[in-house]
Amino acid sequence: MKPIHFVLCLGLLLLILNCNSHESKSEEPKVLFKSDDLIIRQLSDHVYQHISYYRSETYGTVTCNGMIVEEDGNAVIFDTPVDDKSSGELIYWIKNSLHSKINAVIPTHFHEDCLGGLKEFNKNNIPSYANAKTIEFAKKRGFNVPNHSFNNELVLNIGNQKVYAKFYGEGHTRDNVIGYYPKEDIMFGGCLIKEVDALKGNLEDANVKAWPETIRKLKSQYPDVKIVIPGHGKTGGKELLDYTITLFTE
Repeated sequence: MKPIHFVLCLGLLLLILNCNSHESKSEEPKVLFKSDDLIIRQLSDHVYQHISYYRSETYGTVTCNGMIVEEDGNAVIFDTPVDDKSSGELIYWIKNSLHSKINAVIPTHFHEDCLGGLKEFNKNNIPSYANAKTIEFAKKRGFNVPNHSFNNELVLNIGNQKVYAKFYGEGHTRDNVIGYYPKEDIMFGGCLIKEVDALKGNLEDANVKAWPETIRKLKSQYPDVKIVIPGHGKTGGKELLDYTITLFTE
């Protein structure tokens, strides 16, 4: 190869690598709020991810995800942050930064990483909704109890859009529901969905045999899903559903 051709090829290669580098950086969700207890990231025009920290003797410090959907000055939250302090920060941020009214909070199952901060929502007169089984199991364990129940599916209006919570089958627990925002095809899978390369995690209340089939139902119901938020770890796309099926089929 002639020197001039080598220089041109090298320059082109560096340009491509530089463009790819900028592209990958631009895909990182923007962090809008960060404290010692809470992080809020924007995933799309109307959907945000909240991240709090659960301290466990068994698993150490675990990041716990939740979803905020905001439309026309109204918001719905899936899963509370893990405690009252981080929940207070989330409520304050939504009211004062998004300038939105919180219409509902929906714990997706009965474990404390989903409803640990529920008292703070009650204190702020924010309605909480959960699968009837979630309320039953929370009462049995002495956990915080949501104040409204639904059977299998809940549909809430948010502005001129709708947001869904629905039970598709057992998996991480016998009551786990998922959240879905059709306008932007974004799913909050909660602990039913694993991040890629995650381990199986806490199986104390799980139905491992039913888990893969439950995820197959999700894949069939939401073929156009663009973003999937797991209960813990990194967000992704359909590959999280595929990974979860494989993990519990082995």
